[in-house]
Amino acid sequence: MNVYDFDNTILRGDSSARFFAYCLRRFPRMWADIPAQALNGLLFALRLRKKQAFKQRMFHYLALIGDVDAAVAGFWRKNLGRVKAWYAPRHRDDDVVISASPEFLILPACRSLGIRHVIGSPVEKGTGRFLGPNCHGEEKVRRFRERFPDGKIDAFYSDSYSDAPLARLAGQAWLVKGERLEPWRRAN
Repeated sequence: MNVYDFDNTILRGDSSARFFAYCLRRFPRMWADIPAQALNGLLFALRLRKKQAFKQRMFHYLALIGDVDAAVAGFWRKNLGRVKAWYAPRHRDDDVVISASPEFLILPACRSLGIRHVIGSPVEKGTGRFLGPNCHGEEKVRRFRERFPDGKIDAFYSDSYSDAPLARLAGQAWLVKGERLEPWRRAN
């Protein structure tokens, strides 16, 4: 099987950040939360808040938008065209996407692309609360092994060396830079 990161790998850009911006334009109630969001970002930038706590506070806006499923559907109608051209010729029926983005957010896009196996961060879409660990770094390996105990990764694709734990499991690993694929430097 081939395993892919999602944001900045298959998709141009970060789906979580783009969805936040999409919702901010459509749900004016979110503007009242901007000062708290800014403080959250500052605390994270100063390393006074851990990544998962930062993300959970950021996703708190989901409680302000009402029908999250409708917002997600509208978002992907506008953003599915951001899928990078290099992916389609490599698509296989057994592809797996493993992402730190919320699973509820990336699942509809992956389904549209014919990707059946999707693992993302477990975020409650009505509140933004994390229901488990952020799917990042070693957690991606743990979640992959949990879902596919005997799974073998033929090729792995990511835009970030933070995914080195998954890259080490793959027969081949590729670093995605825009539309270019470069061999993964195994030392990282």
